[in-house]
Amino acid sequence: MIRISRGIVIDEREIEFDFIRSSGPGGQNVNKVSTAVRLRFDVRGAGALPLDVRDRLIRLAGKRVGDDGFLTILARRCRTQESNRREAIQRLVELLERACERPRPRRATKPTAGSRERRLTAKRRRGETKEGRKGPGGTDD
Repeated sequence: MIRISRGIVIDEREIEFDFIRSSGPGGQNVNKVSTAVRLRFDVRGAGALPLDVRDRLIRLAGKRVGDDGFLTILARRCRTQESNRREAIQRLVELLERACERPRPRRATKPTAGSRERRLTAKRRRGETKEGRKGPGGTDD
């Protein structure tokens, strides 16, 4: 069981692992041993995730979530399967933790009187500068 937050716990049986050949470090082992890990997690089918968390996770993951609803994480930085497996799980947990955070609602604010005055003064000054560039007949040269 992987604990994400107080109310969210994911069963490790919901996570699929595929071990594939990696192009990373490892010398001749690269050609013989499948050390890279492809983690697949069914986001839409995960019963432990509330709907709002699920939607935020899909939005955060972006292209990593396919049309089938599976989140795919590829880990191949380390030379061993176990290290790559741990890294993939850690990245999934971090993504889920970020999805659990509710975004703070934006509150509309009004510009202050001083900022409005500064803006209008700057516009007036800029207009005067441009007005000074006109030729004697009142047209641009």
